[in-house]
Amino acid sequence: MNLSEIKTYEGAVSYCLAVPRFTKKNDMEYTRAFFKYMKSPGTKAEIIHIAGTNGKGSVSAFLQSICLQSGKKVGMFTSPHLCDIRERIRIDGQMCSEEDFLQGFLAVKEALFAYREEYPEKKEYHPTFFEMLFFIGMICFGKEEPDVIILETGLGGRLDATNIIEKPALCVITEIGFDHMEYLGDNLATIAGEKAGIIKPGVPVVYWKENEEVFTVIEEKAKSLSSPCIPVSKDDVDLKFFGDKYIDFSYNSRYYDYVGLRVNTKAVYQTLNASLAVCAALELWRDEVTPYLAEAIASMRWEGRMEEVLPGVFFDGAHNEDGIGAFLTSVEHDGCKGVRSLLFSVVQDKESRKMADMIVESGLFAKIYTAPIASDRSVSKEVLEELFGTGSKVYYFDTPEQALDGMLCDRGTEDYLYVAGSLYLIGQLKEWLKELAND
Repeated sequence: MNLSEIKTYEGAVSYCLAVPRFTKKNDMEYTRAFFKYMKSPGTKAEIIHIAGTNGKGSVSAFLQSICLQSGKKVGMFTSPHLCDIRERIRIDGQMCSEEDFLQGFLAVKEALFAYREEYPEKKEYHPTFFEMLFFIGMICFGKEEPDVIILETGLGGRLDATNIIEKPALCVITEIGFDHMEYLGDNLATIAGEKAGIIKPGVPVVYWKENEEVFTVIEEKAKSLSSPCIPVSKDDVDLKFFGDKYIDFSYNSRYYDYVGLRVNTKAVYQTLNASLAVCAALELWRDEVTPYLAEAIASMRWEGRMEEVLPGVFFDGAHNEDGIGAFLTSVEHDGCKGVRSLLFSVVQDKESRKMADMIVESGLFAKIYTAPIASDRSVSKEVLEELFGTGSKVYYFDTPEQALDGMLCDRGTEDYLYVAGSLYLIGQLKEWLKELAND
């Protein structure tokens, strides 16, 4: 695909999706130099930089909701997307337009050609897929001039493209667990060190304090940079009441003894993510946002996180061991009066055996359905059969669409159906449901 010839939104998307085939991870100095060459678009805003293993997207979405409720214009950059690549770049909660995405792409393209011409020694430089989208996003934000930009890392932190932002207003580190170990390390301390790489000198960091091996690394890194540390732990979150489709809880911050809140979801883990977001918002804008916190938290909606896509049908993007654990905790409190079924699939670089064992051992699901995802990264049907065996309550299909259709046909009136294991799985099935709705 010839970059110079691309002039349409469809061409821009196709090119971005093809980028992984011919690029490799760039040295951070290359990424930083090119961003500066483009005049560092979007960096006039207050930037909240978020890293972690689980909860980054949800914390970002809660912060976005707080900003919107309190009258702030907000840009948000997240990954991955479920159905539309523009989901990664949002202004005031809305995906950027196709035209703005295209203009951002063309700006990166033109800057790349000029950069290579001005610096012949950099003629081999090309942004990776993630870098392309990050640059497009920052160009869109530069055009829209939001008050706040919420910036989620893609993978890790220290070497993530988003870490070229030199002076964010605040850093947030969510729960850290085992994921992407081939890139980040095979123990929690090493992984935490990579995530803590987003901490900047003197910039406050709000972080999830649970595992001592993890928080010790974060606190030592922050201390070395004279960065204030603000922890949030389970001790700060008091679960009050489990409603049919909501959870009432309180967050005890260092500013207030009690902040009464509600998340409109069955996902228990969202009370923790909401508390991190509230802590971050209070750290930056205490008096400005305090009157709006309850409504902001209650009104947040985030696709693929215990999302009820049909009555009694829930999609959750849990895709690693810790995520599955949090997912199962939420299922335990769902108030289901019938039986539960689960559609599970996973991609190759995940701890699929551990996840499958946790699901089976939970005893929460009367039936388990599974099928390979439509992705080169998906585990095969044979691997899935090895994970779950040939028990009478396990059903294997060729595609997730067939599996979900089977679940829907077999369900009783009071049964709950769940889908989990991969955001790619969630995206694929959401596209299928959308097509069915349009037929």
